[in-house]
Amino acid sequence: MAKTKSAYFCQNCGYESPKWMGQCPSCKQWNSFVEEVVEKSSSKVPEWRSTTTVGNTKRANKAAIIHEIVYQDESRILTPDQEFNRVLGGGIVPGSLVLIGGEPGIGKSTLMLQLALSIPQVKTLYISGEESEQQIKMRAERLSQSSKANCYILTETSTQNIFKQIETVQPNVIVIDSIQTLHSSQIESAPGSVSQVRECTAELLRFAKETSTPVFIVGHITKDGSIAGPKVLEHMVDTVLQFEGDRHHVYRILRAVKNRFGSASELGIYEMQGSGLREVSNPSEIMISQRDEPVSGVSIAAMLEGMRPMMIEVQALVSNSAFGIAQRSSTGYDTKRLNMLLAVLEKRFGFRLSAQDVFLNIAGGLRVEDPAIDLAVVVAIISSQQDIAIRSNLTFAGEVGLSGEIRAVNRIEQRIQEAEKLGFDGIFISKFNTKGLDAKKYNIAIRPVAKLEDIFSALFG
Repeated sequence: MAKTKSAYFCQNCGYESPKWMGQCPSCKQWNSFVEEVVEKSSSKVPEWRSTTTVGNTKRANKAAIIHEIVYQDESRILTPDQEFNRVLGGGIVPGSLVLIGGEPGIGKSTLMLQLALSIPQVKTLYISGEESEQQIKMRAERLSQSSKANCYILTETSTQNIFKQIETVQPNVIVIDSIQTLHSSQIESAPGSVSQVRECTAELLRFAKETSTPVFIVGHITKDGSIAGPKVLEHMVDTVLQFEGDRHHVYRILRAVKNRFGSASELGIYEMQGSGLREVSNPSEIMISQRDEPVSGVSIAAMLEGMRPMMIEVQALVSNSAFGIAQRSSTGYDTKRLNMLLAVLEKRFGFRLSAQDVFLNIAGGLRVEDPAIDLAVVVAIISSQQDIAIRSNLTFAGEVGLSGEIRAVNRIEQRIQEAEKLGFDGIFISKFNTKGLDAKKYNIAIRPVAKLEDIFSALFG
């Protein structure tokens, strides 16, 4: 008989303990330990190992000296979705295991089904443990891509049955939606538990590496935004993608958090429509509002989101406070950093903002963390307070220090090129960014400034 034992797992971080504890020593969560039965048996063999006909690639099990290893570039699978190719680092790598996480209803299943339907030259197996075949067919009809797709649908949660169907279909790409619904016969815990998620992912990982079949896994997230299950799940996979966005806005961001085959700073931008997700190739034109006449309190920032430069619109509104305490509100920007910039303006330059309400908004529903937009935020606030409009053909890129100096930002060349491509006439940057910068090769006026006084005198007189 197989030896059976039980262990206690933290449902928040996956910490394992031989006994129950009130507080997890790893993540400090209270009452998060649950007893799970773990069956250990040497006689059992994972189901996928019996599928001798799946794939024809065998990995060498003996050691090889590194200079004798022959390196060959992997032939990636290119998809029609250029944003998805960008985030993955140039396409789908054979044998890779990709984990995609995001909030409920954000569009993870739509993105994966759209991917499976968009590559008819590749046989795809879409495995769903959350929806029926009719529901998936309904979404596929809405995406209007099911007529020419080479996509097989399987509604199953048992890994034993899944690997039998994989042996029958022999797909080139596999999509699992979602990993929390699968259960393995090797573990006697409930689906979604830490041990089940870890074991199912390990089986899929071994299968992907030995058969060179790329596998995409959809994962749920917890209330604090991290991917549900043990933290080792993110270490096991090759790529971790985060699908972000506000369900009240139409734009979604696919961000690479970890990528063994490309940059971990890339992102793709999509627009949610009734017919599915539409890739946004030039997000700067969408993030900038089109107006007939200039309006005070609006400035354009040259920012970097990951590795991607884009122009975004910063909107500020400064008004007299109707109450005793002035309000400070920001959407898409750090409120603490906004308070710091307001303190710099009042202490260093004498702007009386302590008795005025200040509201700040980043257009498009983006959440911005790039410090290079500090200069655009300050300009928008003073523009609203003085009721002086900024010319719409100017953009700003600079970090503001506590003494009012404008600090240099990274990768200034990409910001300047993006501003020039979109037709801006001038860009204000820190003078410390001009070292080694050839301004003659750009058709945009580069205006270096050292302190906020310089930019105030240039814009507001």
